[in-house]
Amino acid sequence: MIQTAVEVLRGINELLTAGIAITAFSLLLYALSFNLRDRVARSFAIILLCVVFVSVGDALASSSSTASQVEFWMRIQWIGISFLPPAYLHFSDALLETTGRPSRGRRRGLVWVLFIVSFGFVLTLPTDWLVGPLVDDVGPAPHLQRTSLTWVFALYYVAAVSLSGVNFWRAYRRTVTRTSRRRMRYLLLGALAPVLGSYPFLLFGSNLAINHPLLFWIAATLSNMLVSVLLVLMAYAVAFFGVSWPDRVVKRRLFKWLMRGPITASVIIALVTVVNRYGEALGLSNPVVVPIVMVTSLLIMEHLITLVAPFWERWLFHGGNPNKLQLIQSLEERLLTTGDLKDFLESVLAALCDRLQVTNAFIVVFNTDIPEMLLTLGDESPFEEADSQTDLLNVVAKNGGAGVKRAGTERLFTWQNYWLTALFEENNGEERLSGIIGVERNPEGTLDEDEIEAIIILSRRAEMALLDIHMQQQVFTSVEELTPQVELFQRLRAAARYDGTEVLTATEISLDDRDMSKWVKDALSHYWGGPKLSKSPLMNLEVVQQAIDQHEGKPTNALRSILLEGIQRVRPGGERRFTGEWILYNILDLKFLEGRKVRDIAMRLAMSEADLYRKQRVAIEAVAGAIIDMEQQARKEEITDRHKKEEVNLSS
Repeated sequence: MIQTAVEVLRGINELLTAGIAITAFSLLLYALSFNLRDRVARSFAIILLCVVFVSVGDALASSSSTASQVEFWMRIQWIGISFLPPAYLHFSDALLETTGRPSRGRRRGLVWVLFIVSFGFVLTLPTDWLVGPLVDDVGPAPHLQRTSLTWVFALYYVAAVSLSGVNFWRAYRRTVTRTSRRRMRYLLLGALAPVLGSYPFLLFGSNLAINHPLLFWIAATLSNMLVSVLLVLMAYAVAFFGVSWPDRVVKRRLFKWLMRGPITASVIIALVTVVNRYGEALGLSNPVVVPIVMVTSLLIMEHLITLVAPFWERWLFHGGNPNKLQLIQSLEERLLTTGDLKDFLESVLAALCDRLQVTNAFIVVFNTDIPEMLLTLGDESPFEEADSQTDLLNVVAKNGGAGVKRAGTERLFTWQNYWLTALFEENNGEERLSGIIGVERNPEGTLDEDEIEAIIILSRRAEMALLDIHMQQQVFTSVEELTPQVELFQRLRAAARYDGTEVLTATEISLDDRDMSKWVKDALSHYWGGPKLSKSPLMNLEVVQQAIDQHEGKPTNALRSILLEGIQRVRPGGERRFTGEWILYNILDLKFLEGRKVRDIAMRLAMSEADLYRKQRVAIEAVAGAIIDMEQQARKEEITDRHKKEEVNLSS
């Protein structure tokens, strides 16, 4: 009975180990895909990489058939185990920096020292210094023998993890909001997962495991279950670092990633394992059944996730406005694109031509005062003559168009050899001319009542389509105006999660690449004086504020010097030339510093004006990137100086 329970637990433990490996690798890909720019996420990715080494080595060792293979994969495990201490310290240092306590050099220096020490431990793995030979005939599971250096590493492991724990606690105490403290607690709890699940405690507890194998496998199984949950919990807490998305987006992406990755893969592995173990007993051939089970389970899981996703998203992630969020999310499916509009209007023209038994028709729209041909059907073009547009406008104006209020049904009138009907849209109680439908006149030149009714109905359909497009354009315009403010709010909200006071009270501007390029272009256009320089948002940069004292308190001179330094950083080394590598600097110098005309610069640099404008945009982006680097360095120096002053005040 006990032996059967041990075998069952051993099998469950193998599945859990494989699940941990899959989960760690999936979360590693998530960290590398979405928020790699954040230092906390990058350091967490190193921890996940160590966990991947440990769990993959453990899973492959448990499924290996020879002692040499088992020993090889167990030594591979130790690569991840060896680098976990510095990875933890690196992660805790990044976390403390995010909460407003950057390192003054000592913590980072210690991190590098620990990485070097861990690398030294890894170099001993091919020998029996760190761990001894494989023990596979004693105990409930194979393990490597411990050595004297194993005890040294154990002390090193405990010391580094303990120091990291101190940093975790300091970071937790620096958080102030209820949400950030809750997520920091998740992080502290989840941080136990790699510590508990990675270190080979069997090295020091083999005697206990030999005497109580059932107890050992129960503890191992529960530990792996706990590690799986805590690892996801830690990844959940880290997922909010370095991103400005709303919380619901972060949760939804992570949850969908887990469902399509670790959960789906774990289900497939579990089913394949069951088939491998019990398939032959049921008379099933593994080479035939296993691929079928894998493909079928994969398709079923993906299908279920797709079907259930809208329900769990509304239930878990939409907060207090599920209906509004669902409406916004469905806009993409409901929007009428230009291609959709033309397809529909082409159907309208085809129906008109079919009803009147003609072959030519067109639709003109009035986006401005000039009529624009949107769509034609047939071989003829009504705008072939030079004065056709003016003639059409005159005819429309005489027959109730051009802003005149519409009364009654659509009026039909003629122009050249076409029947015309005006298309209107209502705006603030008034009707505005939005377009014209023209359809070729039949040889008889008259229309019966059914044909007139068909033209009226179809023209109303076209009006509805043009009105939808116009309303969508208004929505897009509103969204474009709102987007920068929403992005700024989301960035501030994300940055203030763990260092709220510093972020929300700071006057510094966001270092967004697009905004910075626009501001740099405007400031350079008034480089020698003007409102775009004196009132530029770049004045709020820390690097500009620091430069004001060096320019007799004149902000415009300070900003001009920063722009000049940014241009000089684009300048290649050596003597100035008019070659390809100097093209960006020459454009900046000739256009903004010397103020030459575009035509003269294009002739001087032997390029077209269109190519010059493209290269100018690249050059401005390069200057913006240089100023961003300067600003980041200035902000780091300002924070360091502020902390030094705080320490001096505290000591005094």
